[in-house]
Amino acid sequence: MLPAAARLTRSQDFGLVVRRGRRAGRPRLVVHVLTSAQPTLDTTKVGFVVSKAVGNSVVRHRVTRRLRHLVRDRLDALPAGTSLVVRALPPAARADSAELAQDLDAALRRLLR
Repeated sequence: MLPAAARLTRSQDFGLVVRRGRRAGRPRLVVHVLTSAQPTLDTTKVGFVVSKAVGNSVVRHRVTRRLRHLVRDRLDALPAGTSLVVRALPPAARADSAELAQDLDAALRRLLR
């Protein structure tokens, strides 16, 4: 589980990251990252978007849990003050954790270089 301090919770924050952040698309995910221009002590914040296009509520929650677990293991690798939004695409419903991890890692490598 992600700590409460590491969660994006406000709609305005999600919108800011999606509009102003950099984006990397993969077959199962789209990752949006907004990094602060100056070094900061703020914590990294993460949010997830899993729409009804992914599947019914059971499938959406399963995908969200998998993504939350994968991102939690990668929080320390992200620069402090980074905001991250992970949007699941419909193929994420049929993907296992290893495939989601591969897409997430590829997107983060591209965005954080």
